[in-house]
Amino acid sequence: MTAKIIVFANEKGGTGKSTLAMHTIIALLRAGKKVASFDLDARQGSLTHYIENRKAFAKEKNVALPVPEHTCWTDDIAKIYTLRGQIEKVINSVDAIVIDTPGAHTELGQQAMVLSNSLITPLNDSLVDLDVLAAVDGDTLKIKGPSHFAQTVWEMRQQRMMERKPPINWIVVRNRLLYNKSRNSQNMSILLNALARRIHFALAGGISERVVFRELFLKGLTMLDFNDSNVRANHTVSSNTAKQELSVLLKNIWGEDLFLNGSHAIQ
Repeated sequence: MTAKIIVFANEKGGTGKSTLAMHTIIALLRAGKKVASFDLDARQGSLTHYIENRKAFAKEKNVALPVPEHTCWTDDIAKIYTLRGQIEKVINSVDAIVIDTPGAHTELGQQAMVLSNSLITPLNDSLVDLDVLAAVDGDTLKIKGPSHFAQTVWEMRQQRMMERKPPINWIVVRNRLLYNKSRNSQNMSILLNALARRIHFALAGGISERVVFRELFLKGLTMLDFNDSNVRANHTVSSNTAKQELSVLLKNIWGEDLFLNGSHAIQ
């Protein structure tokens, strides 16, 4: 068994990397997969705090919740191990390795990208955030060229090719979509589709803006825990729609439907 490595990366912070990484981890666990996770942003530690909150909630409520084999990458670990070395330790004992990277340009983040099978870049649905992928002319809304981050991904793809490894499957996720079809949203659709053809990424359906995602963080829960009989949560039209969006997104990330066990199925 060789694990699939899924890396969440965007050099801009606040795009929902950790939230989507956590939902991917829990979906895989609830589908019966063995998962190892790495948080490469020790300073912010959003994914690590999310998992710690989950463990605390499970202990307080005396409920069983699936958690991954997690590592928060620190300077002390880096003095002894390389990221590649740590991943090689677990790659044959788990089905998936999910890596959350810092919202900045770092050498560690680049190392993760080279190792990835799938590279997931969440992008807030805003022309401001599009700057992480490309420079856009303000008058004509034409793409002037790829950004530094897009250039970095291209370089990591080249390095992976030199190592004779399969190509990186790069997926850009439109995150925090607004309900109304604004001019901004329409412009984003046009630009992202053009950019996808130009710098070669797949464009995945994203997640709409919902307060519930921020509220769940404090308990360490995900939308996929709502059907668990041990977890009390309010079922709303919004939460059901969110689960449907997640189902489509997770299929794009994993490459096939995740059939979650029993009551944990996405409904």
